[in-house]
Amino acid sequence: QVQLVESGGGLVQAGGSLRLSCAASGIIFRINVMAWYRQAPGKQRELVAASGSGGSTNHADSVKGRFTISRDFAKNTVYLQMNSLKPEDTAVYYCNAAIQSTSGRTYTAWGQGTQVTVSS
Repeated sequence: QVQLVESGGGLVQAGGSLRLSCAASGIIFRINVMAWYRQAPGKQRELVAASGSGGSTNHADSVKGRFTISRDFAKNTVYLQMNSLKPEDTAVYYCNAAIQSTSGRTYTAWGQGTQVTVSS
């Protein structure tokens, strides 16, 4: 079974920056998509940014120009650089990966989540 381990969350003032990391470990044949989601209190989980296996990326409109997703394919790691943070970015951030096992089975894995708190 694949595990996703996140790091890099914390408390930051508005306008500041944080960098989240998520490393996948276990028996992996291929990771197709790695993505970041977030969930604020009382709200639904939403997609923040995603990185495809070919290097394509997309970002939610609310974070475009401020957040950047990147990926180290050799390390099975995805990053989220967050700049110009706003209080409304406060949420638990979750790493997500679409994984193909050596048997050909595909499944989705989630990290445990990391708290990001932006103070005004």
